[in-house]
Amino acid sequence: MPAERAALYDFRPVTERDLPMIAAWLAEPHVAQWWDDPETEIAQIREHIDSISVEPLIIELDGEPIGYMQSYDPHLEDGHPYSDQPFGTLGIDLSIGKPELVGRGHGSAIVRQFVEQLFEEGAPRVIIDPDPSNGRAIRAYEKAGFRAIGRRQSEYGDAVLMAIDFDEGDFDEGDAKEGDAEEGQ
Repeated sequence: MPAERAALYDFRPVTERDLPMIAAWLAEPHVAQWWDDPETEIAQIREHIDSISVEPLIIELDGEPIGYMQSYDPHLEDGHPYSDQPFGTLGIDLSIGKPELVGRGHGSAIVRQFVEQLFEEGAPRVIIDPDPSNGRAIRAYEKAGFRAIGRRQSEYGDAVLMAIDFDEGDFDEGDAKEGDAEEGQ
């Protein structure tokens, strides 16, 4: 089902019960190439459940879990590589867990909807940092309105830092096209 049908996604907090499902998604080849090993990631996600700096979320479509997303405040973590961003900036990471939903426009649509929610909550800027070799994710984020603002090298690896600012947040509903890609970190 293409995301063009103006799907509305729900974002709910991750619970302990979600961790086996997320671990299965992290083991999927289309996700595994961009994330650390599932055991390491699950341990971090478990820690984030009660975190003030990172909000782990399950992405749902029509009530069905389809992916993982997290938002984070780089200013709440000592030495975060993106703490040079304007105060109030929030970062996001996501992966579509279900392989059959990859390449169908969900990534751009999910990001667009979530960014709008963050702007409504007062974020002045949202950043995302795909791996430079993840062209599918970079194109999807560009279609969601992000622009590359630089390259970063940190403990998390090499990344293209992309941003969208509140005043750029008027999204054209027709921007998500079937075939958009969405995986990335």
